[in-house]
Amino acid sequence: MRLDKLLSNTGFGSRKEVKQLLKKGAVRVNGETVKDGAAHVDPNADEVTLLGERIIYKEFIYLMMNKPQNVLSATEDLRDRTVIDLLDGESQHFKPFPVGRLDKDTEGFLLLTNDGKLAHNLLSPKKEVPKTYYAHIAGVVTEEDAVQFAEGVTLDDGYFTKPGQLKIIQSASVSEIELTITEGKFHQVKRMFEAVGKKVIYLKRLSMGPLQLDEQLSLGAYRELTNEELAALSVYMPKE
Repeated sequence: MRLDKLLSNTGFGSRKEVKQLLKKGAVRVNGETVKDGAAHVDPNADEVTLLGERIIYKEFIYLMMNKPQNVLSATEDLRDRTVIDLLDGESQHFKPFPVGRLDKDTEGFLLLTNDGKLAHNLLSPKKEVPKTYYAHIAGVVTEEDAVQFAEGVTLDDGYFTKPGQLKIIQSASVSEIELTITEGKFHQVKRMFEAVGKKVIYLKRLSMGPLQLDEQLSLGAYRELTNEELAALSVYMPKE
């Protein structure tokens, strides 16, 4: 990798700004001052320092966010705040994007990354990645509903869903449930309950694949995935 690209990709400025740092002799590779941005370095083997501080290079970023309501699962929007707007500048530098979408009024687990291959695998219908939601439902949710969900239900556009696992936490005029599905059609959870004559009034995603929402994250907060979480996610990471 070119030295100037490594510095730029690590957040130390534009190519022009990096060029000035190199010109001033602020960059060393394996203890030797290097001023040529075209010099090639191995980020995994060479020690690169800027003003004496070692640069740790990483290509990808993996963030877990507890998405709040009234924020879009998008990279940019002219009117509303997006989940990217909630990130600090260093995280934004990696140009992450949300893996899948949560509705504007839906809270909970959201994965953000710049790893396009991983995102593709997690969203591929063939992978049938399970996603679990917690919801408040206007209406009494019954075991009959659970049976229907387990068989699949027909949505308003005629699409017949794959089986979903419905767990009833509390059945009342406002019921509490958890629902696990393996696909992600537009407004799917809401439309599945509409198919059985009920309405979702609060929705929160708890998990996606092997990743569980960190309940220590307040709404709008985020953190990088742990090594254990990355290891659990590796089954969806394509082999080179």
